[in-house]
Amino acid sequence: MKENIKLKTIIVDDEPLALALLESYVIKTPFLELIGKYDSSVEAVSAIEKSEPDIVFLDIQMPDLNGIELAKIISDKTQVIFVTAFQQYALEGFKVNAVDYLLKPINYAEFLNSANKGLRHKELLIKANENNNNKKEIILKENNEFIFVKTEYKLVKIEINKILYVEGLKDYVKIYIEGEKHPIISKISMKQIEETLDENEFIRVHRSFIVRKDKIKVIERNRIVFGTEYIPISDSYKEQFHLFLSSRIL
Repeated sequence: MKENIKLKTIIVDDEPLALALLESYVIKTPFLELIGKYDSSVEAVSAIEKSEPDIVFLDIQMPDLNGIELAKIISDKTQVIFVTAFQQYALEGFKVNAVDYLLKPINYAEFLNSANKGLRHKELLIKANENNNNKKEIILKENNEFIFVKTEYKLVKIEINKILYVEGLKDYVKIYIEGEKHPIISKISMKQIEETLDENEFIRVHRSFIVRKDKIKVIERNRIVFGTEYIPISDSYKEQFHLFLSSRIL
């Protein structure tokens, strides 16, 4: 972990007590830098657009403009962590690519866990930018057993049958490998890797996620569960996924 990384942070919540609690949590977290707090989502819009924070802790239920609506107009450069008193909003959060959601009442351990997800994401992007020097990555396919992915100035061989899922991050992808603690990050597009992987073995379930079919073990509330990670199934890919699923349900 890079100790000098600071995530510019904004918090938005119309409840004074919740706003104060989030502020105290941000202040006590070394890698978060509070640059703004707002009790109105309308006021927060211009501040977020102007300052381009790394992360926003965002209440969902707010008057005038709710958190879901606000998240849809925030730049992709800003990560969103939703704060809500209602668990049913979690799926809505995943539909707008939220990093995580926190269920009120929030304790600091839960807050820190979510903030760490944002930190890991930032570290991966910094590392990719430093190492790749803006050079395009390539994928080389060897038979149907391996792909070679360029990362950190080298080609890494990946066994296709060990890929759990792929997550898209604008110009980059994160490839999650079975048995590996950290994903491989590479500067390639989702379209490129989707065209490389066999559609009989992989399925796209979201604009940001491609999943290996035979690695799907648990499905819960329109989400694919990989341990503590949840992969959303978006409306655009729901019909295709249900067709795949129905052919395998006894």
